[in-house]
Amino acid sequence: MGTDGLQTEGAAVGRTLGVEEEFHLVDPGTLALTPGPRASAAALAGEAGARVHPEISTTQLEIATGVCTTLAQVRAELVAARAEAAAAAARDGLLLLAASTHPWSSWHTMPVTPGERYEAMVGRWAGLARQQDICGCHVHVGVPDLDTAVAVLDRARPYLPVLLAMTGSSPFHDGVDTGYESWRTLWWTRFPHAGAPEPLGDADGYRRVLAGLVASGVVADGSHLYWDVRPSARLPTIEFRLADVCTTLDDAVLHAALVRSLVRVLAARAARGEPAPEVRPELLRAARWRAARSGLSAPLFDPLRGELVDPREAVGALLAELADDLADAGEEDEVRALVQDLLDRGTSAARQRSTWLRTGDRRAVAEQVVREGAAGRT
Repeated sequence: MGTDGLQTEGAAVGRTLGVEEEFHLVDPGTLALTPGPRASAAALAGEAGARVHPEISTTQLEIATGVCTTLAQVRAELVAARAEAAAAAARDGLLLLAASTHPWSSWHTMPVTPGERYEAMVGRWAGLARQQDICGCHVHVGVPDLDTAVAVLDRARPYLPVLLAMTGSSPFHDGVDTGYESWRTLWWTRFPHAGAPEPLGDADGYRRVLAGLVASGVVADGSHLYWDVRPSARLPTIEFRLADVCTTLDDAVLHAALVRSLVRVLAARAARGEPAPEVRPELLRAARWRAARSGLSAPLFDPLRGELVDPREAVGALLAELADDLADAGEEDEVRALVQDLLDRGTSAARQRSTWLRTGDRRAVAEQVVREGAAGRT
């Protein structure tokens, strides 16, 4: 995210938001994962467009929107950012594949991006860093201070599984149908600092945990926390990092809208003194696994109720909790329409698997993802 217009001390929670997306680079002929050294070098040098950044491998690029205040701005920024990334990829004659995993290519074909940050990541995490052949979608929401960010983080944990279930785009890995909608979640969980942290209480609690993780050698600083939700280390935001890449623009806008509304609702509850919900970590992990396993295609596990629920019921319950906030922001009609569209057509993962089962051709899957990711891009 850019820095102009970010939240300042005392500003309203959720006034601003921004989105980061990571993409794979593929050859237009074979659609195989392909390094883009020119694109990566340009992004590293800040010469690929203001919204385009490098990633750990030269087979990936990241985009970051500017700071937005409306969903219309989010959409426009995503369109512009995806167009900038596509132009950067074209330096190497490549295309963007907007999914969290590639349908068949392997991490073995992914060169590490030259640069101090990425070399340090490999030095710290070794094979875990070299095998990071996954892409994600991150949403930043402006908050006035670290205490607010921690209060939201502590209260967001039970809602993460349903948000994840709505974004799955990684059913394949190393050429195999994994049986999951978000294999990225399972692959990511191998890191020792992935997932949702236990409740932190306040800013001091966060600082103590971070200091311990730094002392352990797991992370160098807060920018390397791989939690599903974390306070940003460089911006006055809380960052939701749990989602797979949203192949379509509509799903990316929807995810950003739901995250921002949830931040506003949870911050308001904290301000009223309502306690964070108590949920066993074992049940939260089970709910996260269930969301990654079947997305919206089978029942989800509610970690508070301790029972399976129909996915449409789970999504409806989330919307019910956010309804007043979305209405106050003038976003309810748009969000409900986007949700209905998602429920009608299914997640990216479900569509990819349907194409694979219909055609038996993983190239057809890649073609579909490339096509859907480019739709609406200028």
